[in-house]
Amino acid sequence: MNKETIPQLMKQIGENAKTSLALLGSSQASQRKDALMLGAKALREQSDAIIKANEKDLAAANKKGLTAAMLDRLRLDGGRIEAMAKGLEDIASLPDPIGRVLAEWERPNGLKIKRVAVPLGVIGVIYESRPNVTADAGALCLKAGNACILRGGSDSVHSSAAIHDCLVKGLVAAGLPRDAIQRIPTTDRDAVGEMLNMADTIDVIVPRGGKSLIERITAESKVPLFKHLEGICHTYVDKAADAQKARAIVLNAKMRRTGICGSTETLLVDGRAEGSVLPALVKDLLEAGCEVRGDEAAQKIDARVIPASEKDWGTEYLDAIINVRQVDGVDGAIKHIAKYGTNHTDAIISEDEKAIESFSNNVDSAIIMVNTSTQFADGAEFGMGAEIGISTGKLHARGPVGVEQLTSFKYIVVGTGQTRPQ
Repeated sequence: MNKETIPQLMKQIGENAKTSLALLGSSQASQRKDALMLGAKALREQSDAIIKANEKDLAAANKKGLTAAMLDRLRLDGGRIEAMAKGLEDIASLPDPIGRVLAEWERPNGLKIKRVAVPLGVIGVIYESRPNVTADAGALCLKAGNACILRGGSDSVHSSAAIHDCLVKGLVAAGLPRDAIQRIPTTDRDAVGEMLNMADTIDVIVPRGGKSLIERITAESKVPLFKHLEGICHTYVDKAADAQKARAIVLNAKMRRTGICGSTETLLVDGRAEGSVLPALVKDLLEAGCEVRGDEAAQKIDARVIPASEKDWGTEYLDAIINVRQVDGVDGAIKHIAKYGTNHTDAIISEDEKAIESFSNNVDSAIIMVNTSTQFADGAEFGMGAEIGISTGKLHARGPVGVEQLTSFKYIVVGTGQTRPQ
């Protein structure tokens, strides 16, 4: 696409989104539900075509030398497409978030006040690699009555286009505007620059991607953001941890899927824990094919443990690599996380209620896991159907951003003729 045409393209996309938003305002909840159910049906029917499109993306990604973990994020198969379709159905089946009465009260003068949920408006979503975000983001925005503009990464361009086509089929079949879910049809980075300046048409942008992308968006955007910087997640094994429980959780937290933002990147172990716990954890990780980078205590366990550098503690690997450090109890874990964490997801494994309470109250992250894997940091696992991202900020939405988080509110004040005294 000619660079000179991108501003006009983005202007048109913005206008289409505003028009669609107005039409969605008069739509019925049943129509939005039907659109998602029909979109799920289209995903299943077009499964072969989506996989062929994904094969093009995978071939290009292999030529670029993407890591195994990044290829896993990109890869689609029948099971993952079915999971996308099921995700759309789960979102469709959620209660309608629009029109919910969030609070209501009556004033002494007889005024009746209600706070009512309304759509946020036009939502821009900028993401990399994972093509399933196309389905999740489009579905969540629609369920909450929002129009959305999707800008996927170049790595997943063919996959995202095939998935988006299914969502549009659902919209049209349900009698909703096809432009309620738009996908930017160019991978030119100039389109992102234009999007970040569309404050007159886009109400909020949700960025999902690597550190460099998020930093650029944060620096340049004139549109409010739901930020998700990095997922440097920690799992802390306390001295009062159940050893077998700890081994199962740590292995899952790191190795279930290494390329997702909820994967544990650093393992912290209480220096006063039973002597066999740290060696067992390191052994489990190494035998599972995970590279371990550790402090002196971890290095003494196995010659294969690589010395961890200062940079390692602040690195999101998204790969089969983990940092291991021995800390001075729960206070040591809290201090480490405060220095190196990204306010995403952090876990404690302990049977000591006081240690759990201290960790939960003093670790300033969007999600705290207690005696469970950080890999549960996912909107679907929270019962939200799916999520558009994990917000690590504190304004408006924090943690998994589902349909309820994609709404705002307004006040409706009902009187019987009251006038305000001088």
